[in-house]
Amino acid sequence: MTSTAQHSQVVQKQFGEQAAAYLSSAVHAQGTEFGLLKAELTGKSQARVLDLGCGAGHVSFHVAALVKDVVAYDLSQQMLDVVSAAATDRELGNISTVCGAAERLPFADGEFDYVLSRYSAHHWSDLGLALREVRRVLKPGGVAAFIDVISPGSPLFDTYLQSVEVLRDTSHVRDYSTAEWLRQVSEAGLHTRSTQRQRLRLEFSSWIERMRTPQVMSAAIRQLQQSMGAEVRDYFEVEADGSFSTDVLVLWAEK
Repeated sequence: MTSTAQHSQVVQKQFGEQAAAYLSSAVHAQGTEFGLLKAELTGKSQARVLDLGCGAGHVSFHVAALVKDVVAYDLSQQMLDVVSAAATDRELGNISTVCGAAERLPFADGEFDYVLSRYSAHHWSDLGLALREVRRVLKPGGVAAFIDVISPGSPLFDTYLQSVEVLRDTSHVRDYSTAEWLRQVSEAGLHTRSTQRQRLRLEFSSWIERMRTPQVMSAAIRQLQQSMGAEVRDYFEVEADGSFSTDVLVLWAEK
């Protein structure tokens, strides 16, 4: 079995068991970036949209009424089952679901006007390959939006961030820096249109419970938070209960 296939199994196990929790998660259901996505798609009633790494489908739900159809795509079939049920409940009949990996999109060249991806890329085993697939399935002039937690770039802050992420969720691969994102997007043949940095506040107990992080891992995160220097705690705004803030990148790219 390849390392990519093994990682896919970890992702499916981690998120399949927590699918319903992500539908009700305030962090995933809310965010200023939804307004940006809807503003971009307003007036694009004939557009076909791929929600790449859709999770519980929040991007799909926000944009479905504005476009012709949305394909919600994810590695976890259990997540997709949650999306299908919620779409039916919300009477969003133009949302369909397809299961698969970001690195191997089962779609034709130039099939989509937009590819939107939110809080998914840090789980992909090969970001560059996935971005090349995004370019392939976009129409000429098509637009992609990537929204994800990013590394601050500092080696110290980066080491800390990746450590707490993988302790909390063993399917985590990497939070990339803005510079890494720009390089990979360019190498994939996409043109970066704009970038915007946001700040995301994460309440510790719900952040842990959503992923059902084992107690020993949760305790290790708390110990790490308390053991790091003040510059790390200050940057991530770590509070006494473990809650903290992190950086999020909103990147728009064109084919």
